[in-house]
Amino acid sequence: MGALERVIIAINLFSFFITGYDKNRAKKGLWRVPEKDLFILSTLFGALGVLLGMKVFHHKTKKWVFKLGIPVLLMLNLLCYYYIKILWKV
Repeated sequence: MGALERVIIAINLFSFFITGYDKNRAKKGLWRVPEKDLFILSTLFGALGVLLGMKVFHHKTKKWVFKLGIPVLLMLNLLCYYYIKILWKV
């Protein structure tokens, strides 16, 4: 496993835990993680973590922008990963 894969795993773990953290804050009626931050994490190779967090924590599952946007970003993450691996040979 190379450095790229380790970074992607770290981003996804962080994204997963941030999604759970936001759900916990939502239950308590406290300050929330801005939705744009979840989308930024998803764009930066963290879409799998956010998607798993949505499933595990039942968070943001009714918002169409998350139901559609996060899977689309996951597909883009995968395309970018393969582009980097194949064309840049990282």
